[in-house]
Amino acid sequence: MIFDILTIFLSVALVGNYVFSQTLGICPFLGVSSSPSTALGMGLAVTFVMTLSNAATYLIFDLLLRDRFEYLQTVVFILVIASLVQLIEMMLKKLLPTLYRSLGIYLPLITTNCAVLAAANNAVSDESINGSFLFSTFYGFSAAIGFTIAIVIFSGVRARIDEEDVPKPFRGTPITLICAGIVAMIFNGLLSGIRF
Repeated sequence: MIFDILTIFLSVALVGNYVFSQTLGICPFLGVSSSPSTALGMGLAVTFVMTLSNAATYLIFDLLLRDRFEYLQTVVFILVIASLVQLIEMMLKKLLPTLYRSLGIYLPLITTNCAVLAAANNAVSDESINGSFLFSTFYGFSAAIGFTIAIVIFSGVRARIDEEDVPKPFRGTPITLICAGIVAMIFNGLLSGIRF
């Protein structure tokens, strides 16, 4: 069982990283990665939402939707994710108002973050999860840790970009996208020999 959990973690968080390998969750990745503290805050918010949404959606799918109402899966999953995002938004507004303000519009956008929905969908459809609530929840946690790793690494790269004298045509979004592509290639190149 520990080997299975380790395999899920390494394959989802690193090798199949949702941002670098599957290009999911790019909007908050690019929008909130301008400072390491904000990137970490977004990563923790996504970790909370993705872990709990995978747990809740697995139970809902297994108890209510499987074999009868599978066509409602996407709608139900989005409702669960939206509810969890509202919960974390209220918590951050009350407990950490500075982080709440720095995340801005990107916090409610977790609801439409395709990485969160993809993790929930993959957890209920992936045969390697073995139909287990524990594995499904850990799958969501692993995907969220991978997202957090990606956004924190890229915030460091963006901090260096801001210090450099970038040619005028490449300033802003162009250099950000170029660097994101390069970081993704490096990340995938380092892990290309690992397959689970």
